[in-house]
Amino acid sequence: MLEFDPFDGALLIDKPSGPTSHDVVDAIRRQFQIKKVGHCGTLDPNATGLLIIVLGRGTKLSERLMSSDKVYEGTIKFGETTGSYDADGELVSSLPVPPMTLAELNEMATTFVGDQMQMPPMVSAIKKDGVPLYKLARKGIEVERQARLIHVYNFRFSDYNEPIGHFRVACTKGTYVRSLAHDLGQKAGCGAHLATLRRTVSGKFDVANAITFEDSLALSNGELEKRIIPFLKLT
Repeated sequence: MLEFDPFDGALLIDKPSGPTSHDVVDAIRRQFQIKKVGHCGTLDPNATGLLIIVLGRGTKLSERLMSSDKVYEGTIKFGETTGSYDADGELVSSLPVPPMTLAELNEMATTFVGDQMQMPPMVSAIKKDGVPLYKLARKGIEVERQARLIHVYNFRFSDYNEPIGHFRVACTKGTYVRSLAHDLGQKAGCGAHLATLRRTVSGKFDVANAITFEDSLALSNGELEKRIIPFLKLT
């Protein structure tokens, strides 16, 4: 029977706003001197929440863990469209926000539930001829992208105070929530962008069981071992 090291598995991190997903991987690799470290599903630098870090032989399961469904919470700002579809991008247009009730907003959001072909934004990690699209976007280059089949299980707003709406969305992997925000803004007739985003669930894992990035780096090797979900519990 194959023997596993105590550091073969996964660590649930609650990523703060600021560092990239790769920054988190690098810091954990250096801090604990673990050769193989990866993550399951990129979070944009300003996005927060659940980032599954795989360690040792756990990296072999990254594709399987990445394919799981996700749940996000966040805010959408109506009336402003940006080039990246989120708060990081340059303002492309600004329009008056029409009067909308929470019920009307949810009625529009419901039209996005189900299977759909979604066009990835230019500012994304998808590669074209080996080059990430966001690098081309920085140079002002826009290329043709392939729409992808996604599924939205639920998309609902819990609060709306013009121009900000608070939402929760459950969806398949590969769904760009900022594209949903952009497309919803187009449907509303005023434009919109994703203001904040937090991933709360990925597959069977919940951010409630995660440790903050800062606290993880303060752990001893023994304390880290206790937080690792063993390889066999991931399969």
